[in-house]
Amino acid sequence: MSQDAPKFDPTNFSNDSYVKRVEKPWGYELHWVPEDAPYMGKVLHINSGSRLSLQIHDEKSESWFLINGEAAVIWENNRGELIETKLESGMGYTTKVGQKHRLKGITDCDIIEVSTPELGTTWRLEDDYSRPDETPEQRKKERGES
Repeated sequence: MSQDAPKFDPTNFSNDSYVKRVEKPWGYELHWVPEDAPYMGKVLHINSGSRLSLQIHDEKSESWFLINGEAAVIWENNRGELIETKLESGMGYTTKVGQKHRLKGITDCDIIEVSTPELGTTWRLEDDYSRPDETPEQRKKERGES
């Protein structure tokens, strides 16, 4: 065992499990990383035929991994055009800050999403449910935290 390993104060360590379910008009999210972590992890359950908003983030990038069902992402390519990509099982997909994107369920599906912290605004360019842009205040409202 290395004698040079740093020592950490264990008083801030936690062995608690965590999950928070957030209902969405297109399905639901299971947040499995606490809100105060420097990253976010969630499972997106998208109902068959449902779509998330066509959106851009001003501070957040995301990566997705399909775990079951069939899904697609409509997203902006490097020429500014919207293209559709069917998600392949076992493959990861990443969107950058400012890149337009929208996930959709071809069948009921579950997607693991990891991202930078949930900061800034999600600009909803199109939304099947007429929701406003997701500002930090709106985010709290939609999650029942306000």
